[in-house]
Amino acid sequence: MLTLPRTVHDQMVAHCLVGLPDEACGRLGGDLATGTAVTCYPTRNLAASAKLYTVDPKEHLRADRDAEGSGNSIIGVFHSHTHTEAYPSPTDVAQAPDPSWHYVLVSLRDTEPMVRSYRIVEGVIEEEPVRLLAR
Repeated sequence: MLTLPRTVHDQMVAHCLVGLPDEACGRLGGDLATGTAVTCYPTRNLAASAKLYTVDPKEHLRADRDAEGSGNSIIGVFHSHTHTEAYPSPTDVAQAPDPSWHYVLVSLRDTEPMVRSYRIVEGVIEEEPVRLLAR
């Protein structure tokens, strides 16, 4: 299960909306053992594409260092799907670097953004619940 404070959820969704018409992306920092995110790290999509994303390596490193400096770690990645459902594409699965991470997708296909989270281990996709906290 992925636990998101409402502030982290809202920052992630806002970053995805601002990124339109391209996919937006970022990292989530928090406690890997409990699956609780505490920080959203919006990053640039170097691919500048509506169909794929590439996290800026410098911004990834900055997020990693900030998370570690706060006693946390990077627990996952998020990105938007601008025209499709919130389900990992074959490209998303191929690029899933860490089996312990949460892979969060924000679909912007419909009027209301849809947030879903997955675990991807050796190409196998499993959806997990997303629990929203009040703050």
